[in-house]
Amino acid sequence: MQRFQNKFALITGGTNGMGLATAQQFIAEGGQVIITGRSAETVNKAITALGPNSHGIVSNAGNMQDLMQLQQLVRTYTDSLDLIFLNAGYGRFATIEQADEVHFDELFNMLVKGPFFTVQQLLPLLQPGSSIVFNTSFVTEVGMANFSVYSAAKSAVQSFIKTFAAELTAKGIRVNGISPGHIKTNIYSNTGLTTEQIESAVTALIPTIPFQRQGDPSEIANAVLFLASEAASYIHGTELKVDAGISVIR
Repeated sequence: MQRFQNKFALITGGTNGMGLATAQQFIAEGGQVIITGRSAETVNKAITALGPNSHGIVSNAGNMQDLMQLQQLVRTYTDSLDLIFLNAGYGRFATIEQADEVHFDELFNMLVKGPFFTVQQLLPLLQPGSSIVFNTSFVTEVGMANFSVYSAAKSAVQSFIKTFAAELTAKGIRVNGISPGHIKTNIYSNTGLTTEQIESAVTALIPTIPFQRQGDPSEIANAVLFLASEAASYIHGTELKVDAGISVIR
C-alpha cells in the first residue's frame, strides 16, 4: 500500500524510537522524509538506515536559534510538507524538592517551545489537506511521582491539539495527537540512570501495564500514519491513546 506516494513528512526527533519507526513506515509507503536530530552522528546513522528517500537536519528542538533556521533548511529539500510529526523529546524526572529552574526550563524548552515554534516556522510549507500530529503522553491522564514538570510540559502540548486545530481549520490543515504509553524507546537515556537501573525500572513497570508488555515503536508509527492518511480525513482535534489502556485501567 502506497498511502504516501509523492508526499513529504518532517519528523522531529527522527533518529531513533518512535520517530525513526514512523520515518521507516512513511518511506515504505511511498513517501520521503526529513528527520531532525541533535547530533550529526545520530542523524547520519539514521539516514544511512532509512535510505535514499530520507534527508536529515541537525536541529535541537529545545534551541530557539535552531528552530528559527528550520524553515530555510527544510526548503533545501522541499517547498511543501504533507505531515509534521512533533516527536522530539526525552524524559527527565525529579521530585518536587529536587527540581530546579534548569530542570524546568530544559523540559519546557524541548517539549513545549520546540513543537510550538516548529509548527510556527513550518506553517508556510503546509498546504490544505496536510496534517500535524503532536506526541503527548499517558502521563497527562494520571498522577505519577517525580513526573510533575514532565507531565506539565506534555499537558501543554496536549492543549496545542485543540487550539491549533481551531486555528488551522480555515487553512484545511488537520491537527491531532497521539498519547503513547510505555514504549520501547530511549526515554530514560538522559536521566543519569545506569543500564542496570533502567532495566530494573522497566522490569518493575511491566506488571502495571494492562497488556503486560511495552509497546513497540512501530505501533506508534501505525497510529501516527493513520492520522496522517486519507482514512482519517474526518478526524481533527483528537488525541489518540496508544497505551494499552494504562491511562484508564489502573
